[in-house]
Amino acid sequence: MPRTSHTSRTSRLRGRAAAVAALAGATVLLAAVPAFAHVTVQPNTAAQGGYSTVAFKVPNEKDSASTVKVEVNVPTDHPIASVSLQPVPGWTATVTTSKLATPIKTDDGTVDKAVTKITWTGGKIAPGQFQQFPVSFGPLPSDAASLSFKTLQTYDDGEVVRWIEVPQEGQPEPQNPAPTLKLTAPADEGAAAATATGTPAPAPAADSKGTAQASSGGSDSDGTARALGVAGIVVGAAGVGFGVFAGRRRAAAQGGTDGGSAA
Repeated sequence: MPRTSHTSRTSRLRGRAAAVAALAGATVLLAAVPAFAHVTVQPNTAAQGGYSTVAFKVPNEKDSASTVKVEVNVPTDHPIASVSLQPVPGWTATVTTSKLATPIKTDDGTVDKAVTKITWTGGKIAPGQFQQFPVSFGPLPSDAASLSFKTLQTYDDGEVVRWIEVPQEGQPEPQNPAPTLKLTAPADEGAAAATATGTPAPAPAADSKGTAQASSGGSDSDGTARALGVAGIVVGAAGVGFGVFAGRRRAAAQGGTDGGSAA
């Protein structure tokens, strides 16, 4: 009887452990799925004042419907003067331009109109698939820390998912966050000039001393590696020779013993 009771307790403990593990796994999956299903902009960072090519990644999060329309709204509080699109096979892009309440000044002059919306239609994103829509923006604002592109995702069953909640610093991620591009300060003035003009910044002058030290370090490393390699070969050869010699001695000893027994 005591043994049966012990077995019963063990079974209950195992059942509870399995239930806890299953619940933890389900919690992890539930937390991960919404993040995977978000509409995002990739890469999600770019330099202020420069040009950048990004892609809006739109996953299909429904099992029984396909995405047939994607509408991305370009911010008007920090308008972008130049927007160009990369064709996406099977999709037709429509660009909406609006007059700005406050014109912006660029190197090419004053701009009083800007792209405020990009709409892709005609294609399909099937369940379990995603599509990327590449866009080139510039120059990006120099007085903003981020740009949020409120996006509407329409399915062929009529449902519209509104990715329009702007993430707030220090706050939990909203349920339907808008794709957000973080803007960072240029690394240096040369990088800023390069991104603004499209001309690569000149490479920094080579440090001959540093180069010499690097070359010397490389030579020393190569020499050490060769020496270790040769030593390894010698040790290996010695081991093989010793093994052969020992094998012959054992064979000779066995032969002598067998011969004595036969006699």
